[in-house]
Amino acid sequence: MARILILYYSKRGNTRKMARLIARGVESVAGCQAILRTVESNLNDGAEVKDPIISEQDMKDCDGLIIGSPCYFGNMAAPLKQFIDTTGNLWFSGTMEGKPASVFTTGSSLHGGQETTLISMMLPLLHYGMAIVGLPYSERSLLYTTSGGSPYGATHWTEFESNRPIDDNEKQLCIVQGKRMASIAQKLCIVNPL
Repeated sequence: MARILILYYSKRGNTRKMARLIARGVESVAGCQAILRTVESNLNDGAEVKDPIISEQDMKDCDGLIIGSPCYFGNMAAPLKQFIDTTGNLWFSGTMEGKPASVFTTGSSLHGGQETTLISMMLPLLHYGMAIVGLPYSERSLLYTTSGGSPYGATHWTEFESNRPIDDNEKQLCIVQGKRMASIAQKLCIVNPL
């Protein structure tokens, strides 16, 4: 079974909702399993953590990695970056090399740096030696979205109060991103034995 790790940080729950939609896409591919993990944080404003905290072993065991974060000043959130900064031995050992990787984000303003956030999350993945997977324009929702979505990865515009629901195009892009990642992980034939 291909294990696709979905690692995210979510302060207000919107990034978590996207992670679950992406997981639905992953699990729509026969023989693929979505593993949801989050990071430790003191920024959650008392929000309840819904998924287990990430471990280095989770990273080693995955066959593909999808990471997500809210957009903070055009960059990933500090708690996610803080975890990534502890994984130098994964880089040094080459553990993540050749595995597919993908990114997603949420943002409260329509043009508030979502694409730079996606790119900022790609940088450590490239340092790991991972193969970046985006969203192709053959996915028609990219052509019609008026809120979130990018060829770099799924996005969701939450509006300023972070209470705008994920719209149909954004949902579709999340699901397609998960499905695409799972399919590519299988094609790369990198499934680890149980």
